[in-house]
Amino acid sequence: MTEPLDTAAGTAETASEAAPPKRPTPLWQKLLPWAITLICFAYLYNRIAAQTPEGQSVPGYLAEVFSTVNWVAWLALMIPYSFIYLLIDTAVLWRVINWFNTRVKYRHLLPVRASTYIISILNEQVGKGAMAVYLNRREGVPGWQIGSSMLFIMFCEFFYLLTWAVIGVSISWDVVPPVFHGFLYIAVGAAIFWCAFVYFFRSERFASSRLRQRDILKAFREGRPGYYLTIILIRSPAIVGAMVVYQVAAGLFGVDIPFLTMMGILPVIFFGTLVPGPFRAVAVTLWPTLFPDHVAAMTVFGFVQHNFFLLFNAAIGLLFLRQANKELFSDAAKASG
Repeated sequence: MTEPLDTAAGTAETASEAAPPKRPTPLWQKLLPWAITLICFAYLYNRIAAQTPEGQSVPGYLAEVFSTVNWVAWLALMIPYSFIYLLIDTAVLWRVINWFNTRVKYRHLLPVRASTYIISILNEQVGKGAMAVYLNRREGVPGWQIGSSMLFIMFCEFFYLLTWAVIGVSISWDVVPPVFHGFLYIAVGAAIFWCAFVYFFRSERFASSRLRQRDILKAFREGRPGYYLTIILIRSPAIVGAMVVYQVAAGLFGVDIPFLTMMGILPVIFFGTLVPGPFRAVAVTLWPTLFPDHVAAMTVFGFVQHNFFLLFNAAIGLLFLRQANKELFSDAAKASG
């Protein structure tokens, strides 16, 4: 997919307005995600080493845990969930684009969204850029408008996870670690911020604000309060399904996690996947931290669940790649002809 994306990127640059050259990313910003990952993995290594049986190495101990898992059952669990996630993820994208950018059919968006998972393994932002290229070529939507819609989705993602964290912690109050109870206070602050945020972008009082009029914030100017709730509701089946999948999968790794406990901790752990860095290191580290009696098993579990899920999505993207290229380039070919 490298060549088509390069060609499409060139077309998008020509079609969009000239933008000032981007400043180079500071070195510390490039190194920070890797530093976080190294710290997390060093912490995990020391925790696992403390529980490794005498005379056995840490890699050997982890390999032993790995060998005890029923991988056929695990694949039978994860592959269907990956397809369900794709359908829900595309529904969110379809809904937002139809609100703020252009009318596009779900069936046209699905293969393109799936194919972006391939390059999202390396960089999520590049995956979003591929989606912008598609809508620019097929519908003529400026790249900054797509960027605005992506910001709206990311904003809703935070409140979606926070909503389910509050629900889970409230229901599982007596079984989740006490530190998780603090999410209720975070939720109160976030709710106040959301009300002020929506008021700023929707009220006539701030209509002349230069910040509010920035192009990249178009989706927030047009987004009604009900839009945020709609995105949370559309995406919610994904996390409910994940609670079931992760609970069953943990059992395959030899750790029994009650559903109420999983309901309380999983949305919080998913916050860890939002921290930039390779291998979802923060989310992986949370599992053995929460289950200190099963450090090795939960380290393998966390690493496999969060990272192989990306590979499953990329594999699904390969299935849709031919159709995605057809959607991406057929209209452009007709236009040039």
